[in-house]
Amino acid sequence: MKFNKSVLFVFLLLIIVASVCRVLGYAPQLAMAVFAGAIIKDKRLAFILPLVSMFFSDLLYEGLFAYGYTNYGGFYEGQLTNYLVIAGITLIGFWVGGLNWSKIAIGSLAAPLAFFFVSNFFVWLGVGGLGRPLTFSGLLLCYNDAVPFFRASLINTLAFSAILFGGYYLAERLITARKQLA
Repeated sequence: MKFNKSVLFVFLLLIIVASVCRVLGYAPQLAMAVFAGAIIKDKRLAFILPLVSMFFSDLLYEGLFAYGYTNYGGFYEGQLTNYLVIAGITLIGFWVGGLNWSKIAIGSLAAPLAFFFVSNFFVWLGVGGLGRPLTFSGLLLCYNDAVPFFRASLINTLAFSAILFGGYYLAERLITARKQLA
């Protein structure tokens, strides 16, 4: 993927749309991390895309919280862990490495699983996850507490992966068809 003004515009639009989607309850950041790792050749930019999207959505949440529109803000204790885990999810995208549909499916399943296990481990480790004891049983209780969030994360990641990778595939086909006609 060549980086030019059109690509920059698409990335900015993607960041804005993803940020708004997250505030509306549809979190595309894991799918963005897999997509960015798989498609963006400049690895630094691959890490930046989902992190910037996450940061802008956190800012939006924080603003809505400040004006009383949400019950919680975008920035909270432990948030840095989420950023690190999302950056780590980009590594799954590096493994996907392009438009290999079976690898995209595996990566889109692995991303929410990895996020679920790693982020909730740190919730449990750092603050005892809803007062859960720092025992193996407490860890399992903490994971159990997070199952509803996992379902949404899995559905969102699969849906947004289909949108991102499918949209990219269609855009590439359209560009190739136009070049052949010219």
